[in-house]
Amino acid sequence: MEPPAPIYLWTGFYIGGNGGWGQSSNCWDFVGATGAAVRSGCRDRSGGLVGGQIGYRWQSTQWVFGLEAQGDWADLSSQRISLIDPRFSTRTQTDGIGLFTGQIGYSFNQSLLYAKGGAAVTTNHFSIIGNAFGTELASANATRWGATVGAGWEYAFTPNWSLGVEYDHLFMGNANNSFTGLPVTAAAFVNGRISQDVDLVTLRINYRLGGYGTPVAGGY
Repeated sequence: MEPPAPIYLWTGFYIGGNGGWGQSSNCWDFVGATGAAVRSGCRDRSGGLVGGQIGYRWQSTQWVFGLEAQGDWADLSSQRISLIDPRFSTRTQTDGIGLFTGQIGYSFNQSLLYAKGGAAVTTNHFSIIGNAFGTELASANATRWGATVGAGWEYAFTPNWSLGVEYDHLFMGNANNSFTGLPVTAAAFVNGRISQDVDLVTLRINYRLGGYGTPVAGGY
């Protein structure tokens, strides 16, 4: 009697790379000394991103649990003419994204469906641009923390290598930002209140440390 075929086990440390598409949605308000906010406009802009991830998974029957850290360089930039004064534009540039998440998934041997959630961080540069010459008149840098949820599918095409696709939404909330070098029109405002949400779709490749698995009679 032949022994049963080994079942793929997702338990182990893994490291990998990812790349894909992202979209950043931002709305600007300028806040005066009295606390009153004046809307300056919203804008969505998509761009590319590339980075890597490292994590650990452990499997119990067909359920898979994991922890992961992911970091990406991004090129997400949006600019629009200000609703306060059309001589100026506001620009948001997001150049770094980090995710620190927990995972829960369900495996079908070499195929894994999972959901994830946790903390997110973005690094941003906010600018006020003079439309006449396209020069930056005022700026603010911000590292922003928020939350993320996502879902993905991964397939192990060799004992240690797997490919996958993943979607994540980042809830970065609202934050006030103090600008240096405010132009005369905006000088009456104390700071800019900027909201941010980010959507990511990435292709991923992982290398898992460890063996293929052990024969389990009759499957799960």
